Amino acid sequence: MNDRITRDSRSPAEIYDEQFVPALFRPWAGVVVDAARVGAGQRVLDVACGTGVLACAAAERVGSGGSVVGLDANPQMLAVARRKPASVEWIDGRAESLPFADVNFDPVVSQFGLMFFDDRVAALREMVRVLRPGGRLAVAVCDAVEHSPGYAALAALLQRLFGDAVVNAFRAPFAIGDAALLQRLCEQAGVLRAEVAAHAGTVRFASIEALVSTERACVWTLGGLLDDAQFERLLSESQQALRPYLQADGLVAFDMPALLITAGKR
Repeated sequence: MNDRITRDSRSPAEIYDEQFVPALFRPWAGVVVDAARVGAGQRVLDVACGTGVLACAAAERVGSGGSVVGLDANPQMLAVARRKPASVEWIDGRAESLPFADVNFDPVVSQFGLMFFDDRVAALREMVRVLRPGGRLAVAVCDAVEHSPGYAALAALLQRLFGDAVVNAFRAPFAIGDAALLQRLCEQAGVLRAEVAAHAGTVRFASIEALVSTERACVWTLGGLLDDAQFERLLSESQQALRPYLQADGLVAFDMPALLITAGKR
């Protein structure tokens, strides 16, 4: 079998942590903890913590006098998170029904999870419920795919090669990348005086093949949708489609902005 289509033995959570976190998500952790004004001694909740990049960043900020809880509904993600050296309490749970008492946390943060929740309004309502008076909410989501040129090019290629079902799966992380929509969700959830602002960000992968292979393995988008022949075709045609974002050293880089919801609680 061609080496390029040898099955990856890592779990989806391990692929996420080893590929997506450094390529996309790690730089956002600092943005979100800044927006939430995370500081020494606070008690912080990270909702949909994944493999823990944001929770770990928060743990560095709160120091030994504070505490951080990372909650996720995916046991594989939590298994990877528990390998991290940070002092974080990892809890299995759903955003729509947080297993915590009211007014329990200073900041509540969430990074690139809201778009995947079954009930986004319920999740936002729960985040506010567990906030203490004076606490702050900060939630980041992907901006629209059209604002991320490399991913927009890949979406167009997927549409041309494989049609609606595949491209719609790929576009799922960008589904709520609309400031007006986010404001409506906040209003429905009773998130008062919410602000939604765009923040610039950059995607970086080691190569076109690394980008395409990681997307193919992602269970939240293309995972299980492409067979080996389709993957080979996608990989071949991606060389041309993503060429504008290829740097001299083979690195692939392009803009991927995010929308950040912030709100305080009186």
